[in-house]
Amino acid sequence: MQASTIGLDIAKNVFQLHGVDAAGKTVITKQLRRGQVISFFEKLPPCLIGMEACATAHHWARELTKLGHTVRLMPASYVKAYVKRSKNDAADAAAICEAVTRPSMRFVAVKTIDQQAALTLHRCRDLLIRQRTQLINALRAHLAELGMVAATGKAGVDHVVAIVTGTQLPAPMKQALQALVKQLAALQEQIGELERSIHAQHRASDRSRRLETIPGIGVIGATAIDATVIDPSAFKSGRELAAWIGLVPRQNSTGGKERLGGISKQGDRYLRRLLVAGGMSVIRHARTHPDKHPWVIKLLAKKPAKVVAVALANKMARIAWAVLAKGESYRAPALVAAA
Repeated sequence: MQASTIGLDIAKNVFQLHGVDAAGKTVITKQLRRGQVISFFEKLPPCLIGMEACATAHHWARELTKLGHTVRLMPASYVKAYVKRSKNDAADAAAICEAVTRPSMRFVAVKTIDQQAALTLHRCRDLLIRQRTQLINALRAHLAELGMVAATGKAGVDHVVAIVTGTQLPAPMKQALQALVKQLAALQEQIGELERSIHAQHRASDRSRRLETIPGIGVIGATAIDATVIDPSAFKSGRELAAWIGLVPRQNSTGGKERLGGISKQGDRYLRRLLVAGGMSVIRHARTHPDKHPWVIKLLAKKPAKVVAVALANKMARIAWAVLAKGESYRAPALVAAA
């Protein structure tokens, strides 16, 4: 009997499959090894395949789409509600099969290889920056044990390196810390190489250059949004994009009473962090040029700076959606009013 819908629970080596026909009757329950997946689906007539949007999902979605199947990726948290009882691969595959047919289900767009390659640059740069921070903190902590405390910022880091390369330290300690200094220099060079590649991608992308026109969004943020938000039409409005990133209040409302908490922190953690950092940069600029950011100055009079930064991040996400959806560049409110 032909399967019209298949739920595929992917893993490293053993994949679980659950298929139903047009009437919803189970017709396939099968385990597949990784090397058997393509050959199995090559023999099947085109059908709807559901998968969780987890590691390697975009690769398998592209491969199965090439075979003529329709593939839909779903957030794993949305599939969880359809698991009947105990969690196992068979139950997960059955839940995926049921969830993919729900008309209210929200799907994840399948990324191309180029988009994943662009995001890999960001992920690797982010990892190297965290490692650089760990090295700097380790150097500061070891030197502080001898009463050598440096200022924060780049000047402080240069001071720390100068102390290590000098002659003030005991020989065993100097040998150990010089290894960290060499690793710090290598990391700095590698981060610079990745950033040059990101800037090259930015110059080659019209969408990324238009996103950079938004105050608070630089080259890093613009290229990250460009590679992550594949299809802006998947969001009905800018608020939906902000909610997807996790920049809207978390609700615990009932009985007609609205209870709003902090931001939900769902969605893309990396984009959220970049946008909030961009919001802080706008605040710093607003404090020196209050005439250019009256809305920000008004908020700062009532709210802490970090709360205002989150509000700005939400606003930037909405503007980014409008820029991508309408194919235009950002226009300052004064310019819009003049037009």
